[in-house]
Amino acid sequence: MKLVTFDAGRVGRLVDDQIVELACPSVRAWFELDGQVQETGEVVPLASARLRAPIVPKKFFHTAGNFREHHEDLVRVNWSHPVNKGIVFFQNVDAIIGPDDPIVYPGKLTEELDYELEMAIVIGKPGKFFSAEQAGEHIGGYLIFNDITARDIQRREMKAGVFSFSKAIDTFCPIGPYVVTADEVGDPHDLDMELRVNGQIRQKSNTSRMSVSIPQLVAYHSPQVYSAGDLLTTGTIAGVAASTDDPFANYLKPGDVVEAQIEKLGVLRNQVVAWEEAHDTPAPTGDEWL
Repeated sequence: MKLVTFDAGRVGRLVDDQIVELACPSVRAWFELDGQVQETGEVVPLASARLRAPIVPKKFFHTAGNFREHHEDLVRVNWSHPVNKGIVFFQNVDAIIGPDDPIVYPGKLTEELDYELEMAIVIGKPGKFFSAEQAGEHIGGYLIFNDITARDIQRREMKAGVFSFSKAIDTFCPIGPYVVTADEVGDPHDLDMELRVNGQIRQKSNTSRMSVSIPQLVAYHSPQVYSAGDLLTTGTIAGVAASTDDPFANYLKPGDVVEAQIEKLGVLRNQVVAWEEAHDTPAPTGDEWL
């Protein structure tokens, strides 16, 4: 099943080119109710609907370094730091945007705006302190996440060994275009992944290249307590702009269109826009925060 949030917060399941509306206040509530939700009888053509971020979790667990290829890519350009199995931090849920929402380039707050294609796991059942063998009971579905990162800010944060500000700025958390339930995805460890900027392939890999499997990853962080509808990311793949020979030629800039695609999970498309295009105020200089 493909679950969507559309228009002014309506919820539905996507069937071909139509949305069958569901009688629940949010996709998170759908998981909280274990999917025991009635249809309203309304059917909306997908072409006439505005898809929104499919889910807003209570907690957003962010994993780093789970694809060895990404770590090795950054080590090659002397960018990374030691990575272990359990690097995790919390993402800012207020930074979440949905399909076709703009990624706002935050003025001079950063000059190194990067992309990171990731798959995110949707927790379908609450729980804590469970094993990898039990993790499947708690996985409700999957979606696409583009981990937008201000590399210049991240570089400073990494001196302390942690980072989150660089990834949690307003609009830096595109997710979508929908949640695909686990039963429809099948094996999540064999899905092709590709990210394009203005049609040019920048990242290309497969979920089979994760260092830590999804059940292990979900179980590993279960002592932090999951609620139904929480999100847990699985890390990005090789090919981010920071690892290229000429990063500044590849960092995102206003006008760029980013398409993040994962097999069976759809395509998440967002355009980068200048601060002035999104706001009526001058762009921030960064001096107040950095």
